[in-house]
Amino acid sequence: MKIENRITNLLQIKYPIIQAGMVWASGWKLASAVSNNGGLGLIGSGSMKPDMLREHIKKCKAVAEKPFGVNIPLLRGDAQDLINVVIEENIKIVFTSAGHPGKFIDQLKRNNVVVVHVVPSMKYALKAESVGCDAVVGEGVEAGGHNGADEITTFCLIPQLADALKIPVIAAGGIADGRGILAALSLGAEGVQIGTRFAVTEESSAHLNYKQKVIGAKDNDTILVLKKIGMARMIKNEFTETVHQAEVGGANEQTLLELLGEKRERLGIFEGNEQSGMLEAGQGAGLIKEILPVKTLMEKLVAEFDNALAKTQSFE
Repeated sequence: MKIENRITNLLQIKYPIIQAGMVWASGWKLASAVSNNGGLGLIGSGSMKPDMLREHIKKCKAVAEKPFGVNIPLLRGDAQDLINVVIEENIKIVFTSAGHPGKFIDQLKRNNVVVVHVVPSMKYALKAESVGCDAVVGEGVEAGGHNGADEITTFCLIPQLADALKIPVIAAGGIADGRGILAALSLGAEGVQIGTRFAVTEESSAHLNYKQKVIGAKDNDTILVLKKIGMARMIKNEFTETVHQAEVGGANEQTLLELLGEKRERLGIFEGNEQSGMLEAGQGAGLIKEILPVKTLMEKLVAEFDNALAKTQSFE
């Protein structure tokens, strides 16, 4: 894989591979390992208070030889505090999600921060471009965790974004191997963001129970639930079945919020409760068969990409 494009230049990375900022899975160990092996690692601040984010940034700086960034969900009540930490710690790459980047873009750009926003549709991509984001991540409904209400697939979303936007597009959702990377670039993306596959690495802070549930998942073992209060894709378990039955029965937002409760993601991903926790994972989970160190995974992704590219070049 020898690729130089707007994403590799913008983020100063060897490979156009970005590790998603995932709650309870992507701390400093994972982010630094991805960056040190040619991609871009992101610290996922969605499960961190400002002081914890600062701690992870400092630890990452101590071992990261290459640039790394931070993902910040903008709907959090303390999003401004998280952004202040990023600026105070001189982080120069921020991926924003779950909200409108326009509220914070001026502050970030004044501090020379590269801003990339995660979008589920054309509407939000155009808004992100209009307020000055440097790139967007187009995330299809195949992705794990929270998804866009329109349920647009990666395969359909990426070429439309690539045709319409002047800024570069990064593809996300359902990408778990080198073949997926090649497919995304063929559709017009200039990089990929990969979540679940990086969550199942040795450096991921996710619980071993979570990683093993992903490894055991088949093609149909994830489900979209909580559609009225913030749709999320996760591995099927007792919790998702309870929520699904409530939704089929017409449960209102308040009932769903009560079922969700608090710290459900921590319970599943970090504490390893396989039945009562949220085991957020994408549809690419069916492609994941083993827990690997990041170095090995990056080498594998690059080799798979090269092999897939060689195969396509042999077509007549």
